Amino acid sequence: MTKKSILLLTGIATFYFNNTYAQEAPQDSTRTASIEQIVITGNSGPKKKIESSTAISTFTAKEIQKQNPISAAALLQRVPGFAVETSGGEVGNNLFARGIPSAGAYEFVQVQEDGLPVFEDGALQFANADNFFRVDNSISRLEALRGGSGSIFATNSPGGLINFITKEGGNDFKGTAKLETSTYGLMRTDVNVGGALIQDKLFFNVGGFYRTDDGIRKTGFKANQGGQIRMNLKYVFDKGYAKVYYKKLDDRNTFFLPIPLVQNGNDLKEFSGFDANYGTYSYRNISQLNIPQAGGGFFSRNLEDGIHPKVDVLGAEFKYDLGNNFSVLNKTRYTNIDMNYTGIFPAGGPKTTAEFALANGIAGNTFQYSSVSSGAVMNPAYVQELGFWAIDKQMNNFVNDLQFNYKFDKGNVTAGFYKSNWKSHQYWNWSNILTTASDRPELLNLVDTSLSPTSTGYSKTYNGVTDMSFLLRDSQIQGSLNDLYLNLDYNITDDLSFNGGIRYSRDFYKGYGVNTTTGNLNNSGLTTDGTHGFDTTTADDNMSVLGNKYTYWNFDVNRVSFTTALNYKINRENAVYARFSNGFRSPNEEAYYNNMNDLSAIKPVTTNQVEVGYKYYSRTFDVAVIPFYSTLKNLSFTDVFSDGTSENKFANTTNMGVELEGYARLFNNLLEVAFNGTIQSPKYKDFTGRNADGSTFNYDENTVRRMPKFYFNISPAVNITKEWRTYVSMNYYGKRFQDEKNTQTLPSFSEVGAGMSYQLGKIRFAVDGTNIFNTIGITEGDPRAGSPTGDGIIMARPIMGAAVRGSITLDF
Repeated sequence: MTKKSILLLTGIATFYFNNTYAQEAPQDSTRTASIEQIVITGNSGPKKKIESSTAISTFTAKEIQKQNPISAAALLQRVPGFAVETSGGEVGNNLFARGIPSAGAYEFVQVQEDGLPVFEDGALQFANADNFFRVDNSISRLEALRGGSGSIFATNSPGGLINFITKEGGNDFKGTAKLETSTYGLMRTDVNVGGALIQDKLFFNVGGFYRTDDGIRKTGFKANQGGQIRMNLKYVFDKGYAKVYYKKLDDRNTFFLPIPLVQNGNDLKEFSGFDANYGTYSYRNISQLNIPQAGGGFFSRNLEDGIHPKVDVLGAEFKYDLGNNFSVLNKTRYTNIDMNYTGIFPAGGPKTTAEFALANGIAGNTFQYSSVSSGAVMNPAYVQELGFWAIDKQMNNFVNDLQFNYKFDKGNVTAGFYKSNWKSHQYWNWSNILTTASDRPELLNLVDTSLSPTSTGYSKTYNGVTDMSFLLRDSQIQGSLNDLYLNLDYNITDDLSFNGGIRYSRDFYKGYGVNTTTGNLNNSGLTTDGTHGFDTTTADDNMSVLGNKYTYWNFDVNRVSFTTALNYKINRENAVYARFSNGFRSPNEEAYYNNMNDLSAIKPVTTNQVEVGYKYYSRTFDVAVIPFYSTLKNLSFTDVFSDGTSENKFANTTNMGVELEGYARLFNNLLEVAFNGTIQSPKYKDFTGRNADGSTFNYDENTVRRMPKFYFNISPAVNITKEWRTYVSMNYYGKRFQDEKNTQTLPSFSEVGAGMSYQLGKIRFAVDGTNIFNTIGITEGDPRAGSPTGDGIIMARPIMGAAVRGSITLDF
């Protein structure tokens, strides 16, 4: 089905490419002239893009519609300076800003909705910011800022700000309805409507979506199911406005982790029995977990629930003109999140049956594997141990941003107070299971036939579980942020402007961790199968037990961030700017947890960035060239390994690079080309120390892990007629290293998409194909496996295989 759809798509595109005849501005053009665009993110007020001394990319609702991104991360691939990994699925993806390394998530940028954070910290363990946000037709535009003034207008955001701005109603009643399907069982409906309840006074907007699909990777169950609704009500009066809004998100998504591949240098091949483009260990045959606990009762989990956040957001915004050029703006929001997170995390790579048996204490040929479901003896070539990780998080965030603005002849001054209280409580229960090393895995039992079934240690599993609840974690973190900020925009001349900003952060963090001990079920009176006691299996030998000893910690942050910039407008279409910024990021959650007995080891990550930029905006061309240089200190590495331990290392980094962004509309609007790219050289500095085993390491001057030195996206489109449009897009991701040692190479790859649309009055028909050549492109290795070894059988997370989506959109 997939190959036929791709061939059909390609054929139709080729046919219409040969019939180009458009000479008028097309209805389906993707771009609005940047010369007229106004931006608000990272600025004290609305400002023309060419007059803003920031590196900022903008996407209107129409541009987002034409790109039809499969996830928020896929949309952000179009932003230079952001290296985005999209292989996790719709959510749980990683974004690295300007070469800043991290364990993943959105650690050094803040993801916002209407200028306030989706959640205050976007990189809590297993709580990536994109878990709580979805792109749908209620989005008016996206503004993505890199570096610059990010640290002045938000917390923990030296890498930048990602601000999704939602739609509001106007005097005219307008709406959009969209129906979408795909080659992977997608059924999705998006609706957005807005208008006036009282002309010129009271406006409303309501939008949202509901979606269900089987997933591009074959899970055997509904991989994604759920939706969201947003609504707002805005009242406009003579001196300002008041707005209230509500969002409800209830969605579950399968999270995809590394799979086995065979690597030989830059050559990647499929591992036998595993489809690299459509296969996954997250499969229905191993989706249920039900095991007794050392403290009594049972722990049950269903992999089909995946990442399942339930998010409620209630907010308000108020603006009032105080007179005498003074105005006040207040934004406030309360967010409550209840999330269950269930995923399959490989515990290392595949092993031969003899290797795994030996590692579990069975020497020689006295091992026997059997199917848990049927009991039949099995002899697979390879077996795989998988982590069945379950995490529950209860989170809430109350935030208020109050700012006063004064306008004068030469500019304006903004002063604000930002207050945010947030809390996250989490509970982990991790087990390991044993399966066949295949993309439709089966649970396996392993026994030692040299022993009798009643002997101690006869079985190495309990219904396929090798380590029952080997790790429990009960912990909490709270933040109380109290930030004052000041920003000045001053027009030195008509063409030369100055911007300066400062933010004082007095932030308080505290939390606790519950100490654990080990136990087993040998004397519990329970049996493994109704006959044999738990002393006959080793699966329960190292069960984790929560105790009644708590370790409490506190950490205070007292820092100043600042930025200064000049922007020179050469003429209406050309401008240059230069900016210096100093910012920081507070230690992340895992760093606190790892060092809660002695927090002296951790410090805020401090950043210095210098950037200069040239911008050219016209109705035909957009060009932005932005060289940058950055340094970071006290960067923590906190990957959690498969055994539950954490990397817990600290380093400094430097990066020098240039961001490129361009757009062209050529041949009387026949051809449109959008381009963005990044060239950089991120390096470790002063990265030496000791590993957990006592050995020393020296990674000074090594290339920062998982960071490509060159990546870009190019998207040419042909407007065949006023109604017909076809496009091709290519994402190129350069060679990287998986690890700090620079031992394992992640080869470069290109992902190609293509599609076309037809506008029939107010109805738009579209077909969009992703990864149409079924490229095997890996975005990460296995950061939970420790140091990789290079070529051979590796664990890595590839991008999704080829898929095609078709949609019908009605604007009314």
